[in-house]
Formats: sequence, C-alpha cells, structure tokens
Amino acid sequence: MTQDPYHHAVIARAIDYIGDTLHDQPKLEDVASAAGLSPMHFQRVFSQWAGVSPKRYQQYLTLNHAKTLLQDRFTVLETTNETGLSSSSRLHDLFLKWEAMSPGEYAKKGAGLTINYGYFDSPFGDMLVMGTDRGICGLAFTAEFGRDHAMKDMTSRWPQATYIENPDSLDVASLINNDQPANLHLIGSPLQIKVWEALLSIPSGQVTTYSEIAEHIGSPKAVRAVGTAVGRNPISWLIPCHRALRKSGGLGGYHWGLPVKRAMLAWESVRFDAQN
Repeated sequence: MTQDPYHHAVIARAIDYIGDTLHDQPKLEDVASAAGLSPMHFQRVFSQWAGVSPKRYQQYLTLNHAKTLLQDRFTVLETTNETGLSSSSRLHDLFLKWEAMSPGEYAKKGAGLTINYGYFDSPFGDMLVMGTDRGICGLAFTAEFGRDHAMKDMTSRWPQATYIENPDSLDVASLINNDQPANLHLIGSPLQIKVWEALLSIPSGQVTTYSEIAEHIGSPKAVRAVGTAVGRNPISWLIPCHRALRKSGGLGGYHWGLPVKRAMLAWESVRFDAQN
C-alpha cells in the first residue's frame, strides 16, 4: 500500500463522493472525475489502496453493510477474552501493550507530563499522533475538521501537559507497516479505561455494540456512559472505537467524522473477506 500523501487526498475525495452519492450508485467515470483523475489511473490507485475496485468498495460503504457486520461478525467480548480469539486478518498484526495512567495521575490533567506530537500519513489521510515516554497516548484524524481542530481537541484532554512537536520521537512507521510491537499509554478515567480495554478485544473485521461493552465491563445499564467513553477514545484506530455499533446496526457517531468510520470498517472488511 503506497503512503503517498497525494494518493491519500485522492482516496479521501473518492470516498466522500461515493458516500454522498451511494443511492445513485455512481459510475467509475463519475467517481474518477470527482477525484480528479482519469478513470484508468483512478481505478489503479484506488484498487491499490482498498484491494478491490471502487465499485466493489461501494458495497462495503452502505448502511446495510453495517447491519450485515452486526449480524455476521458480532463479537461477544467474554468469549473473545476467554478463548483468546483473534482474527487472522487483524488490521494490526502486532502485539499492542498498554499501560493505564493511575486515577491520581489522571486527576492532574497531564501536569508534569511531556507529550510529543507530529503529523503523519495513514490509509485514512493525515493523522495527528501524540506520545509520552510510555507509549502512544493520542491519535486523531484531520480529514473532516482540519489540523487546528484536532490539536485543540487533543490538548484539551490533558491541558496541563507540555506539548512538543517532535515527530521523530514517535515510531509511527511500525504501526502502519505492522512490523513492530506498539506501546500505548491510556490516559483516562477508570470507566474510560475499562471501555477502551474492551475495545482492544475486538478483532479486525468484527464489531460489537455499546450495550455489549456495557455488559462486559459489569455496568449493563450504563450504555449511554459507555457511548460517551467510546467517543472520548483518544487513540483512534489502534483502540478500535470504530468497531462499536448501535444495537440497531446503525453506525452511531464517530469523533473524527462518520466518513472516516465508514471507510475504516469497509477497509477492514475487504481485508477480512480476502483472508478468510
């Protein structure tokens, strides 16, 4: 998969157009025109990114696809944990180790904490990555709302921390290439940490519901609070909050924009189907 920023922009425009015109089932020529490429060139670039043709990818972007995921690939978290179940087509075929900040440290709102950050290319466009000496603590996508919004959103979570732009200190290449273990530093309230740990149990290509997560953490009536904690997940993609759906099969919300969530689920589904 190429990491050319130009191609990321092309794919982002194409996904936006496909999502906005799903009911019309746009032709290849129309999507290519929206992306600013010739049909032949666009077909090649898109297929390289997604692993399937633009037409095939449209099927994965539909609302019905989310309902199909919930019906066919619903993950019961208790079973996943007890059996060590892990899909062979995990998005990240690497071992994610995580360390949670203590409640006392969390209450300090990042005081005394140094957080390095930088911007990087990803399969879903420009992303902001943040990390402490313990591991990655933040990952945000900027395609929908821009870099300024992403930075303000992330820094507001730990307002007393010191932020240093130092992309070289962040080992992001290993995350994208899936060739090295990754350390995560979870900074949140006790409830948020429980929810994020549950999300880490969901294999790539599979989904769960907010109510299932609430059951898993021992708070079956706290579905609304769980939904809020999912939405406050600071490490998008690596902690896969995009795999949490409404019980009805609806996508629910996504902090960095529903087009990004839809694209992530579709991207993972393509790979799941190709390897199973």
